[in-house]
Amino acid sequence: MSDMNVEALQAEADDFRQTFQKVRDEIGKVIVGQERVVEAALTAIFCGGNVLLEGVPGLGKTELIKAMSQVLHLEFRRIQFTPDLMPADIIGTTIMQSDEHGRYHFEFRKGPIFTQLLLADEINRATPKTQSALLETMQEGTVTVGGEIHTLEQPFFVMATQNPLEQEGTYPLPEAQLDRFLFKIDVPFVSRQELNAIVDRTILKQKVEVEKVLDGPRIMHLRTILNKVVVAPPIRDFACRLVLATHPETEFAPDGVKQFVRWGSSPRAAQALIRAARVRALSQGRAHVAFDDIRHFADEVLKHRTLLNYDGQAENIQIGDLIDECVQKLPQEVPLDSPSMQTIAS
Repeated sequence: MSDMNVEALQAEADDFRQTFQKVRDEIGKVIVGQERVVEAALTAIFCGGNVLLEGVPGLGKTELIKAMSQVLHLEFRRIQFTPDLMPADIIGTTIMQSDEHGRYHFEFRKGPIFTQLLLADEINRATPKTQSALLETMQEGTVTVGGEIHTLEQPFFVMATQNPLEQEGTYPLPEAQLDRFLFKIDVPFVSRQELNAIVDRTILKQKVEVEKVLDGPRIMHLRTILNKVVVAPPIRDFACRLVLATHPETEFAPDGVKQFVRWGSSPRAAQALIRAARVRALSQGRAHVAFDDIRHFADEVLKHRTLLNYDGQAENIQIGDLIDECVQKLPQEVPLDSPSMQTIAS
């Protein structure tokens, strides 16, 4: 890469960093604390990935998504998932219409999924049949009805929420759908100081207005910069080995994974680690990915893609602890003359 190209890429990285920080600051006017949650959600947006937010009621999950739609100037729609919700209520349906001559024809009426930022609120309250209506859209960005494919306007994101406590009347998300979420983000409870700030901001003062920082075309342009961020072969291999470490039968798996995991993360996890690492590098003004960038979002990428076996469930093992073990025990460097690195380099 020539010096001119390096300088141009660095300029783009600096612009990305400033834009990312400005978006975070605007969202921070609405959301108190939760810096990790906001960072992860924005990273997924720039990656073009879907997000599953899990947390008890009242932590601002819905407000975060609303604030993001305002700051990013994206069309926003919300679907409240309930047991009686049907797939047609999400994607739309074909109805029979008549024209002025009395001739009948079929017409497709678009559902609320035809938007840019879709909030699937309490997604695990809908039946598996209804949940499956999102599979094609989350992966391909299209909707197929009556054999006709409808392409959604980009950028398009699904941001879903679920409550980890109240499980009565819910339907666990199938692994195929969980795998289509780039991140699963755990929303922690707020601290004493943050709770005071929330009450002060929402009850004792007027509502804060946020500015529009980006729009759809600008987000799509910023995504093109991600492909230019350098990912060295050892770092790429580290991401792949980290995913393999979640599989108990591989040589990279630590003892905890071998004992308590039934099945590890899919290849989509390796792709997600690289995509998220590129965004984190750019958000810090770097045009290259470091090992810490891969580690940074390992929990959000791997935890919902790793399944416990019977022993792990019986002993109430936390998957997050196993992911931490994978990250801490996985060697960073691999000899350059190893067969795996020779294959990647070639």
